[in-house]
Amino acid sequence: MNDEQWDRLRPLLPNKPRGVPRVDDRRVISGIVHVLQAGCRWKDASSSYGPYKTPYNRHKRWSEKGVWQAVFEALAAAGGPPAEVLIDSTHVKAHRSAAGRKRGAYVQAIGISRGGRNTKIHAIADAQGKPLAFLLTPGQAADCRAAEALLDGLPARCIVHADRAYDTNRIRDLIERQGAVPNIPPKANRRWKSCFSRSLYKGRNAIERMFCRLKDCRRLATRYDRTAAVFLGSIHLAATVMWFL
Repeated sequence: MNDEQWDRLRPLLPNKPRGVPRVDDRRVISGIVHVLQAGCRWKDASSSYGPYKTPYNRHKRWSEKGVWQAVFEALAAAGGPPAEVLIDSTHVKAHRSAAGRKRGAYVQAIGISRGGRNTKIHAIADAQGKPLAFLLTPGQAADCRAAEALLDGLPARCIVHADRAYDTNRIRDLIERQGAVPNIPPKANRRWKSCFSRSLYKGRNAIERMFCRLKDCRRLATRYDRTAAVFLGSIHLAATVMWFL
């Protein structure tokens, strides 16, 4: 991490007032980011980051405590409420090291769909494609169910762009109750079709480009982590580095 990135990230990291001082945060976090981008095993990381167990344990512990999520949310909220919100999802195939245990796989957001064992990443982003929130579900979960959690707390008077998978009365009511405006193409089987702007909808592909950029991290393009907390922490850290540092 360069000096500018580190200066923005350092004030958001948790303090450790007592006990043995932590190993150099900058070196350890740089090692974590390297593993996420390269997709290598933790023990194959460069020795310049120190013993591989140090970045692995730090990443696991901070992911489970929600440290990476808190850092991501603090930086994402710094730009103020967005005027437009995009929502979509993408599938990530679960490697055998992540999906080897059948018991409890559903709890860890691993399900079975046409592509085998996988996880679905749901996200909302602003009009520039900067992510604002993430959610994990098993691969076979419906998009409209996960949207209820992501779309709770929308800024008033914003426009929500989504594809036909989100065209349900429940989602539309949720958006409108918060003072926002849904811009969702209606399904063909709807008798009464809601208003829809094709010109505004053209910008929705920004969230698809966001997913493509996120999957440039090879450890996010394929899920190797057994627990959903660690995999979600990886997503939050990678998004923080890519868009906000």
